[in-house]
Amino acid sequence: MIKLLPLPTISALLEESLDAVLIIDGSGEIRYLNPAMAQLAGYPADQLLGQSLNVLIDQELAKVHNGFLSHYVGSSRSSSVLGRVRDFAIRHSSGEMIPIQMKALDLGETDGVRYLGAFMEDVRPRRALEARQRELLEQLEHQALTDMLTGLPNRRAFQNGSAQAIARARRCGEAVAVGVADVDHFKSINDRYGHATGDQVLKEVASVIRHAARAGDLVARTGGEEFSLLFPSATVEQAVLVAGRIRAAIQDHAVKTPDGEFLRITLSIGVAQLPPDEGAFEAALARADAALYRAKHGGRNRVEADA
Repeated sequence: MIKLLPLPTISALLEESLDAVLIIDGSGEIRYLNPAMAQLAGYPADQLLGQSLNVLIDQELAKVHNGFLSHYVGSSRSSSVLGRVRDFAIRHSSGEMIPIQMKALDLGETDGVRYLGAFMEDVRPRRALEARQRELLEQLEHQALTDMLTGLPNRRAFQNGSAQAIARARRCGEAVAVGVADVDHFKSINDRYGHATGDQVLKEVASVIRHAARAGDLVARTGGEEFSLLFPSATVEQAVLVAGRIRAAIQDHAVKTPDGEFLRITLSIGVAQLPPDEGAFEAALARADAALYRAKHGGRNRVEADA
């Protein structure tokens, strides 16, 4: 039993505790704090002893706390706060409010003096770790949904984003169109200029497509030299116009090779309307891909719509 332990033993434990420990009397005067508490508050221990607890809490909260303490000590009512772990903040000597978790306890009365104590834990390290973990998870999620070469969404992200956009469009009764684009003669570019130049072509094509598309359109790299497009709030005729703008922007763009040569790139695009039926997305993409095939065989550098 702890009551059988000598007081110096208990005091030594409190002094070495990793948690900050604070004891006040019934008037709110600080009667004890351990080194961890002094470090947490940023004061020498002897500077806080005998001071009001108000020096460690927000001024507005101090008024409430003083009333609570006076009412609690002067009555026999129980408290819904004492004995529970809760979030709180204390004022550091610098003025910074430090977030903590605290468990306050009624320590009873000794020699006519009522004492209340609290264990406190600085939660800043934990919150910093949690923030870092959230950041890492966001980075991993971003990497899982991003094509690392072009920075565009990848196939998985395109499918996820398309599902959300299609659901919104159906709720609003709006049309949606899809498209598939492919860089013309890309294998020849790789074979002649090397993969580094091929990668540069893909990066610049991705950038041009993204800027030529509408703000709400979804553009993703879903294959080697293949890009998928989603046109929310667009009929197939409207999507053809946007695709035509993309095609023209690619045609007007030149990619500079390491040797200083400027390559003219062209793009073929197939477009299809997404029917209102549930589960029609993949079928619409297949029709857009068939339209792309016709664009390729029709001379390339073209936009073809699903018949």
